Amino acid sequence: MSTNPPDLRPDIAPAARLSDAPRPGQPTIGMVSLGCPKALVDSERILTRLRAEGYGISPDYAGADAVIVNTCGFLDSAKAESLEAIGEALTENGRVIVTGCLGAEPDYIREHHPRILAVTGPHQYEQVLDAVHQAVPPDPHPFIDLMPAAGVKLTPRHYSYLKISEGCNHKCKFCIIPDMRGRLVSRPAHAVLREAEKLVDGGVRELLVISQDTSAYGLDRRHDTVPWKGRELRNHITDLARELGQLGAWVRLHYVYPYPHVRELIPLMADAGSGVLPYLDIPFQHAHPDTLKRMARPAAAARTLDEIAAWRAACPDLTLRSTFIVGYPGETEAEFQTLLDWLDEAQLDRVGCFKYENVEGARSNALPDHVPEEVKQERWERFMEKAQAISEAKLAAKVGRRMQVIVDEVDDEAATCRTTADAPEIDGNLFLDEGFEDLKPGDIVTVEVDEAGEYDLWGRRV
Repeated sequence: MSTNPPDLRPDIAPAARLSDAPRPGQPTIGMVSLGCPKALVDSERILTRLRAEGYGISPDYAGADAVIVNTCGFLDSAKAESLEAIGEALTENGRVIVTGCLGAEPDYIREHHPRILAVTGPHQYEQVLDAVHQAVPPDPHPFIDLMPAAGVKLTPRHYSYLKISEGCNHKCKFCIIPDMRGRLVSRPAHAVLREAEKLVDGGVRELLVISQDTSAYGLDRRHDTVPWKGRELRNHITDLARELGQLGAWVRLHYVYPYPHVRELIPLMADAGSGVLPYLDIPFQHAHPDTLKRMARPAAAARTLDEIAAWRAACPDLTLRSTFIVGYPGETEAEFQTLLDWLDEAQLDRVGCFKYENVEGARSNALPDHVPEEVKQERWERFMEKAQAISEAKLAAKVGRRMQVIVDEVDDEAATCRTTADAPEIDGNLFLDEGFEDLKPGDIVTVEVDEAGEYDLWGRRV
């Protein structure tokens, strides 16, 4: 049993879980999945296609005929982590195919690792399959290699990420994701809902909706309509969330920009029967208007506070999670203090924070007045200290309350659960250390909170 550290990076997905036991003689592929939940969904899709073609999935290097490394290129530190993972796979296995965001820079990868078999970019599923076919020819067994209806999942059985779009239309100066993944392309609503139905039918109790910009869903399609169960359904995040909420699973929205139409989601979240959790993950990034302008982001922090107040008035149980960057080029002490003051007023429930890093290709690299590393570290520590104090006070106010929790894990000591306010891996936990023996992952039970820490809660079943 462990508690969440305050510096848990919000761009990292849960570790991929591989448990398939290949049949004797079956060609097998290993997978290393790095980066964000969107990349984890890409890994699931690749493995589902390979599994359908008769490949086995190996949980270790030794049992794999080749290894796919799905890379991250979000930060320079993430690129270094990806290169290290490629090197490890080459050392342990020797036959490596690289894909993902860093795959958009094949020359950079081959400069460090010339022995790799192939490189493909993000969400280039067909190219990955072609590379696997060339390295390890398929040998399907028509009676044994049956594909589960829900496909291959790399998360625990009871929750799943549901990707609703690719790409992004924003031009934030610190980010190269649009260069790697392209402009916004929304999946048709009926395709998203069909996938969600299969997941729920397969035992998923929580759908984590992800994209690069969830609230922009359908904008590229001009919010056109698609046929769904005898009627027309609009490709719009409000309509999609409403339909997802009717499937019988928790629906949690991630990466939601605070556009005005986000107000339409709040009544859904306030309705306990809608299935849409009162939870918004919004990447505010900063609060000072000058910093936001240098980031090329909307500079309306004051109006954002008004919007937050309106959301909470309509939905008092709303949980707000966000991420911020400290030490952005040109950030003065006064600008950073504005961020701290804003955080004091906004009272966000869950907060992640990055120290700014240059990323090759990002326009922010050319900005003047880069902040020294020691100042970035000092500001990060001050920011997290304030965020921790806010979290501790908010959790203390929950002592004595009854709430529903979903069980993630059960061991000899306790059941590790999450409330509706907590996304897996990046938020807190609620621990049950008695009366948990009959529980299993995916169970949803009612508890009363009897103790609170800085990031986690403890409770008892009622």
